[in-house]
Amino acid sequence: MLVQVNGRYLAQRVTGVQRYAREIVGRLSDRLQVIAPRALARGVCGHLWEQTVLPWKLGRGVLWSPCATGPLAIASQVVTIHDCAFFDCPDGFTPSFVRWYQYLVPRLARRAARILTVSSFSRDRICELFRIAPEKVIIAPNGVSTHWRPAMKQDVVNIRARLGLEQPYVLYVGSIEPRKNLQRLLESWQQLGAAKSGLTLLLVGAQGRVFRDASFDQLPGDVRTTGFLPDADLRSLFTDAEAFVFPSLYEGFGLPVLEAMACGTPVLCSQAAALPEVAGDAALLVDPLDTESIADGLRRILTDHELRQTLRQRGFRRVAEFSWDATAQRVWDVLTTAL
Repeated sequence: MLVQVNGRYLAQRVTGVQRYAREIVGRLSDRLQVIAPRALARGVCGHLWEQTVLPWKLGRGVLWSPCATGPLAIASQVVTIHDCAFFDCPDGFTPSFVRWYQYLVPRLARRAARILTVSSFSRDRICELFRIAPEKVIIAPNGVSTHWRPAMKQDVVNIRARLGLEQPYVLYVGSIEPRKNLQRLLESWQQLGAAKSGLTLLLVGAQGRVFRDASFDQLPGDVRTTGFLPDADLRSLFTDAEAFVFPSLYEGFGLPVLEAMACGTPVLCSQAAALPEVAGDAALLVDPLDTESIADGLRRILTDHELRQTLRQRGFRRVAEFSWDATAQRVWDVLTTAL
């Protein structure tokens, strides 16, 4: 039995999609053969390698492509499609990215033996957009790594000193792009008035290479950005945050919500796309299109101590339902069935 993995993700920055691949491959490494490009293969070069070089390197068996793209020449393939944002939110990507993904992914989905995805929301969109039978699409949700847990006090002190954080803060973690809805978050933040007195809104995340400019006017003095930060820093920031806010308009899953919960942070997130499915009753849900709804949610989570404690406890219980070990086993079952 030979199960091979499209290892193009190893040449990419680790975001949610690449984390999914690394977590699962790490657990199944003794049963998989990862085929990765020898040189840096990003953008057009990565797609060329995937469509031309990778098929020639494959032996008999099944190929797993864990990050939405794969070689069209290979039918004995399982592909993981995390979401359909390139169809549902095309304005958030460069035109060349949208054209390629809208061409490639539907054809790949119809040709592949099986499709994996991470939520019921994404499964429904894949079936509807690509005209795929529901029984061909299997849900294997993301998990939460064990290193996401409350940080040690000294780690919190260190990150505060390094970033110059002197005040309590509300935290956002994610890419800086239009579908993350940061413009409405900033507008809602300005509506809080006295409820945000003495607080900073901390935005953590880098603008991706394929995303359109999500620029803002000059940020208020109580809003800060940090750019991309590694997981160790994020864990400390999650732990120390007054609340985590994630008002995204579109998510195929929404892994930062669970990572915040695992660190004991009360979570406010939008009631859009897959986020209610992931958060369950462990987050305060708001309408992402309504700045007053976001502002009211922030006001509640910042002023209601009992609510914050309830969300913390529910968050710990919710996170326990998402295991990378269980996800890896689910993926393996699908791969062996396809083989």
